[in-house]
Amino acid sequence: MMKQAVNPYLPSSEYIPDAEPYVFGERVYIYGSHDKFNGHVYCLNDYVCYSADIHDLANWRYEGVIYKKTQDPLNRSGDMCLYAPDITVGPDGRYYLYYVLDKVSVVSVAVADTPVGPFEFYGYVTDTQGKLLGERAGDQPQFDPGVLTEGDTTYLYTGFCPKGDASRLGAMVTVLSDDMVTIKEETKIIAPSEPYSEGSSFLGHEFFEAPSMRKIEGVYYLIYSSIVFHELCYATSTSPTEGFTYQGVIVSNNDIGIDTYKPKERPMYYGGNNHGSIVAINENYFIFYHRHTHGSNFSRQGCIEPIAIVDGRINQVEITSSGPNQAPLKGEGTYPAYIACHLFGKEPVAYTGDLYLDPQLPRITQEGKDGDQHDGYIENLTAGSSCGFKYFTFDNVTKVTVTTRGYGKGVIEVRTALEGPVHAQIPIDFTNTWTTYEAVISLPEGKQSLYFTFVGQGRTALKQFSFVRG
Repeated sequence: MMKQAVNPYLPSSEYIPDAEPYVFGERVYIYGSHDKFNGHVYCLNDYVCYSADIHDLANWRYEGVIYKKTQDPLNRSGDMCLYAPDITVGPDGRYYLYYVLDKVSVVSVAVADTPVGPFEFYGYVTDTQGKLLGERAGDQPQFDPGVLTEGDTTYLYTGFCPKGDASRLGAMVTVLSDDMVTIKEETKIIAPSEPYSEGSSFLGHEFFEAPSMRKIEGVYYLIYSSIVFHELCYATSTSPTEGFTYQGVIVSNNDIGIDTYKPKERPMYYGGNNHGSIVAINENYFIFYHRHTHGSNFSRQGCIEPIAIVDGRINQVEITSSGPNQAPLKGEGTYPAYIACHLFGKEPVAYTGDLYLDPQLPRITQEGKDGDQHDGYIENLTAGSSCGFKYFTFDNVTKVTVTTRGYGKGVIEVRTALEGPVHAQIPIDFTNTWTTYEAVISLPEGKQSLYFTFVGQGRTALKQFSFVRG
């Protein structure tokens, strides 16, 4: 079977959140921060890059480390992390990488001659007197830089505004000159923080962090993470520096807000902070975002969903397993459990942080240590726990298998809808090695979801499942 594109789109042992996607030539590149598996804080690793042919989002090429955290003169000891970056092509045709370290409030810049580096430290964003943006009197701390270059001008978007923090005014834009680091126009607020949103279109979805700008058919789209935390929102304007109006949610990493197959406010995964942006690939638009794994906020993985932009508007899209495939996955063959887009215990919870309260909830994880290339799997499936996958196309499926291990005994029920009828029950038993079980099944044909629910005692882990056609 030809390899299909799935979420997460990178290897399951890779943890790159906050992705900014760009097409350069015939390839799409992603630039993000770099979490560590089982890390204790965000963004512990150096920047790496992956790319894929624009005609094949199923095969991503590792481009290697493109920038090390110790390359910044402020961080020679390496005790600060590289937070979410963005990249732009300057007037000179070179590639400029903008980022912020975790304990300082200034914007650093690195430069390279190719999209994959090697990047070298270039400088800090300053005014014409050489004073650092973020350290001058009246400056707000800089965070999560996003950049957009038009001609000789680069627009730098920054900001971090926790709910209730009246010292933070909102998302900022600072206009830079053609040297890519010198301020040409001073900072302006383009989207309000929560204390200053009364009477604005942003009320209830105020700016939190992660500003990213895209220009599509003459309209500027500000993509950002709101104070609702799990959602990526967007606002639009005909200017890159003013006049932005809130428009809606693009994606939520726990599917809150989607009401087509469940109640609107029901979470279907463990939500958490979200960060990403839009890119056009072969004239199709996608939103890049991330999910949380390992029962933690600090091991995040990138996902992709296709979106439609109609008359300048974007409707919220579902989180899926098949997003980058742009079509349902084939209802035959074997699939890894880590592509689950839905995961919850007997009672769903909204946020990854809730797993700290109950570490026995099911979660996606892997074996080994950070960097070990082991496939992920789902652990801690207890009575009433479910995992869901979207979407497949089924045609004459007659048998289904699951591969499990652990001290769980009972059955795994198979459904094609969240509250739908049970199409099969697969008996499983206590085992400390991966063991495959099967059951006869008759699945509805056509495009379907797939849900596995464990009913029994103890807890089990799910590595993979497969379909056999008659």
